Amino acid sequence: NCTVYSTGQKMSRYLFLCFFLFQLVYSELPSNQITTMNNLYEVLRNYTASEFAWNRDTNPCLWRGVSCSSGNSTITVISLSWLSPSTSDFLPILCQIDTLQSIDVSASYLSSIPDGFLTGCGGITGLKLLNFSRNRLVGSLPNFEGFAALEYLDLSRNQFTGNIGLQLNGLVSLKGLNLGYNHFNGSVPTSLGKLMLLEQLVLSANNFQGKIPEEIGNCKNLTWIDLSVNQLSGSVPDIFGELSKLEVLILSSNTLSGGIPTFLLNIPTLLRFAANQNNFTGTIPPGISRYLENLDLSYNMLNGSIPVDLLTPPNLQSVDLSYNSLEGSVPANMSSRLVRLRLGGNLLNGTFPSSSLGILPNLTYLELESNKLTGTIPPELGLCKSLALLNLAENWLTGSLPVQLSNLGNIQVIKLQHNNLVGEIPDQFSQMTRLQTLNISWNYLNGSIPHSVSSLNLVHLDLRRNHLSGSIPDFRGSLNSLLELQLGSNQLTGAITSLPGSLQIALNLSNNYFEGPIPDILSRLTGLEVLDLSNNRFSGEIPTFLSTMDSLTLLVLSNNQLSGVVPSFKPRVTFVVTGNKNLINATTTNSNPSLSEKDKKVAVGVVVAAAAAGVVAVGIIAVIAMTISRRFYRISDEHPGLMVEDDLSQPKVIKRKLLTANGIHSSNIDFAKAMEAVTRPSSIVLKTRFSTYYKAIMPSGKSYYVKKLNWSNKIFQLHSHEKFGEELEVLGKLSNSNVMIPLAYVLSVDSAYLFYELAEKGTLHDVLHGNLGNDLDWASRYSIAVGVAQGLAFLHGYTSGPILLFDLSSKSILLKSLKEPQVGDIELCKVIDPSKNTGSLSTIAGSVGYIPPEYAYTMRVTMAGNVYSFGILLLELVTGKPAVSEGTELARWVLSKPAQQDKWDHILDFRVAKRSSLAARSQMVAILRIALACVSISPEARPKMKSVLRMLIHAR
Repeated sequence: NCTVYSTGQKMSRYLFLCFFLFQLVYSELPSNQITTMNNLYEVLRNYTASEFAWNRDTNPCLWRGVSCSSGNSTITVISLSWLSPSTSDFLPILCQIDTLQSIDVSASYLSSIPDGFLTGCGGITGLKLLNFSRNRLVGSLPNFEGFAALEYLDLSRNQFTGNIGLQLNGLVSLKGLNLGYNHFNGSVPTSLGKLMLLEQLVLSANNFQGKIPEEIGNCKNLTWIDLSVNQLSGSVPDIFGELSKLEVLILSSNTLSGGIPTFLLNIPTLLRFAANQNNFTGTIPPGISRYLENLDLSYNMLNGSIPVDLLTPPNLQSVDLSYNSLEGSVPANMSSRLVRLRLGGNLLNGTFPSSSLGILPNLTYLELESNKLTGTIPPELGLCKSLALLNLAENWLTGSLPVQLSNLGNIQVIKLQHNNLVGEIPDQFSQMTRLQTLNISWNYLNGSIPHSVSSLNLVHLDLRRNHLSGSIPDFRGSLNSLLELQLGSNQLTGAITSLPGSLQIALNLSNNYFEGPIPDILSRLTGLEVLDLSNNRFSGEIPTFLSTMDSLTLLVLSNNQLSGVVPSFKPRVTFVVTGNKNLINATTTNSNPSLSEKDKKVAVGVVVAAAAAGVVAVGIIAVIAMTISRRFYRISDEHPGLMVEDDLSQPKVIKRKLLTANGIHSSNIDFAKAMEAVTRPSSIVLKTRFSTYYKAIMPSGKSYYVKKLNWSNKIFQLHSHEKFGEELEVLGKLSNSNVMIPLAYVLSVDSAYLFYELAEKGTLHDVLHGNLGNDLDWASRYSIAVGVAQGLAFLHGYTSGPILLFDLSSKSILLKSLKEPQVGDIELCKVIDPSKNTGSLSTIAGSVGYIPPEYAYTMRVTMAGNVYSFGILLLELVTGKPAVSEGTELARWVLSKPAQQDKWDHILDFRVAKRSSLAARSQMVAILRIALACVSISPEARPKMKSVLRMLIHAR
C-alpha cells in the first residue's frame, strides 16, 4: 500500500513513487518486444545524425517517437523522423513487432527499402500507415504485396524513377497515397482505379505524361486529387463529376486543354479547384463557383466574359482569373467572404463596380492591373478596411485620387501607375500608416509633393512621369525605410536639402528643373546603387564623393551644365555624362557616351526590376544601415569591458570576445589591429545590403574579414549588447564548412564587428558575372550549388529552430575557392528586431530578383522563401545570367521558355555548355529542373532544402 502524507513535499515524492510502481506493474511489454527494441537501440545509436535520446533503462513506451496501446501492453507506433538514421539496416527489425499500426521514418537519409522490410512488415495485419517521405530513396517503386491492411502510404519527396505498374495493386485498403515530388514518368497508372477506398491521391511534381485516366473516377471516396506540376495533356475526364465527395481538385502546371469542366457545379462538396498554368480555352461556365471557396484559373487561354454569378457564392474566398483573355466588365455582385480577387492581365473594360465594396469586410488583395478599365477609382474602396494590396495599374482610369483611400488602415501596397489620373496627391494619405509601396507614376498628377508623405513608413515611392512641381519635401529624420525614390520626369525645382539615408535601390531625379551644384547631401547615401540626375540644370564640377560611393553601379549625369574633369570611377560603375559640353572626360573605360535614352532605361531597369516585374516590388522592404559613425575610441586590452578615454582612431568598445576554439585563429586574431582596419575606407572589400566588409591583415600576416553592422539603426538592435553577444556565442558554436561562422566579435556603442575567415575569391556574383565567369566551369558551378545547399539545409535544420536568411543572393555567397562556397549573413536573424519597425518582417525580404512572389501577400520571411531564392541561384549557375537582366527577372525569363525538356538546351550558359560533355549538359538540365521546382509560384509546392540537397546529389 502507498501511504499519502499531508506535507506537500512528501506527498509529491510518494505520489511519484506510486505512479512509478504502477507503471512497472501494469506497463510490462512482452519480452519479445522489449528484446526487439533493445536490438533497435543498438543499431540506431550508431547510425544517427542527431543526439540519441533513448534511455535503455526505461520502458520503451516512454521512448521518444514510440507509442503503445492502452495499458502499454503492446507497441503500436514508431516514429523515427526526429532521429534521421543514416542506414536502412534497422527497418527489418521493426517488422518483428507484429502489433505495429504506424511506421514513420520520414525526413531521414534512407536510400533504399530492404526486401526484408517489405516481406516482413507485409505480414503485419494491423499495419495502417507507412511514411517514407523526404528521404533519398531511388530506383523504381517497390512492390507492396502483402500490405493488405495499409491505409496510408507516403513516399513523397524522394528520387523514385520509372513507370508505375502493378506495384500498388495489393493495397486494397489504401485511403491515402502520396507519391509527389519524385521522378516517376510514363502514364498515370490506370490500376489506381482499383483502389476503391482511396480518399487522397497526390501525384504532383513528377513527369507523368498523357491523359488523366478515367479509371481514377472509379474511386468514389476520393476527397483530394493533386496532379499538379506534371506534363499531363488532354481534357479532364467527365467521370470526375461523379466523385460526390471530392473537396480539392488541383491540376495546376500541366498542358491540359479543352474547356473548363462543367461538372464542377454538380459537386456540392468541392471547395477548391486549381487549374492554373494550363492551356484551357473557351469561356468560364456559369455556376462553376457555386460551392467553391477557392478558384484559380489563371494563366490559361480563356476568353469571353466573366459570368455574372461567378463572384456571388456565399462561401467564395479567393478567385484568380489573371492573365487570360477575358473581356467585358467586372461582375457587380460579390461574396462578402471574398478575401482575394485577382483579375489582372485580361481585356476587361468598363468601370469597376462600387456597389459591393461596402460589404466586403474581408477583402485583402484586389488586383485588376493590365486591363482596360475606365472611369474613376471608386471612393467606396475606402470601406474595405482589410485591404492590404490594391493594384489598379495599367488601365484607363481617370479622375483624381480619392481621399477615402486614406481610411485604409491596413493598406501596404498601392499601385496606380500608367493611368490617366489628375489632381493633387491628398494630404490625408499620411493616415495610411502601414503603407510601404506607393506607385502613382505615369499619370497626370499636379501640385506639389505633400510634406505629409514624409510621415509614412514607405519603402518604395514612385511618382515619375507626372506634372508635379515645387521642391522635394524636407525628408530630414523621416522615411527611414525608403529604399527607392523615383521622381523623374516632373517639374520639380528648388534646393535638395535632405534625402532619406536609407536609399539603396535607386534615386531618380532626372528630367526636372534642378540647378546649381550637385548637392553634398548625396554623399550620405552610402548604400545607393543607381543615381540618375540627367536632364536637369546642374552645374559645376562632378563631386569626387560620387566616385567613392562603394555601392554605386549606375550614375547618369547626362544633359546638364557640368564642367571640369570627370573623376575616375571604379570599373563596376557605369556612368553616362554626355550632353555636358564643358565636361572633360579623362577616363573612358567604363563610361558609355553613346548610351541612348532607351538603353539608359534598360540599365536602370536591371536594378529596379521589382517595379517593372510587379512580383517583387512588394517584397523588398528592407531598412539599410549604412551611416558610418564618426565616434572613435581606443580599445583597452586589459579591461575590454570598460569604456576608456576618447581617441580618434578606434571605436569605443563595450565588449569583445573570441568565439572560436581553433588555436590557429585565436593566436592570429588581433582585436586592436582589426579595429584599425575598420577606420580606413581603403580596407573596404565588399558591401552587402546589410553589412560592410573590411579586410584586416593581422601581425602574423593572416587576413580576416571584419564585418560591420550599424548598431545605432532602430532595426539593427536587440535592446542590449549583452543579448546580442549571447546570440553570437550560439552562432559561434555552429560547425559547417559551407556557412560563414563568426570567429570573434567586438561590440561598440554604435556598431557590431564580426570576424570571419577570408573568402579569397569574393562573392559568387562577382565571380559568375565578372571576368572570371568564363573560367567557372560546370564542375565548379555544380560544387557551388551543392555547397550552398548543404549550408542552407544545415541552417534550416538547426536543432533550436531554423535559421532564416533575410537576403540570400549571389552577393551573399562568398567563395573560399571556385568550388568552396560559404553562406553569409546568418547572424541577421539574431540582429534584426522587427518590432522596431511599423511594418512586418518583410522589412528584410531580400534583393531584387530573389524575392518569392508570396511576399506580396504574406509579408514574412520563410524557409520556402529561402528555397525560392536558392532556386534563383541555381538558375544563375545554369544560365550564366544575373537574377535581373534588362529589366526582366531571371525566373520569369526561364519560365517563359518552352516547357519541353528537349528545348532547354538554349537556356543553358553557352560558354559552359559548348565545352562540356554530353553527361555534363544532361546534369545541367537536371539542375535546371530542380531550380524550376524551387521557384514554384506556390510556396507549398517547393521542396524543403533537405530534399533539394538530395536531388542535387542524385543529379551527379
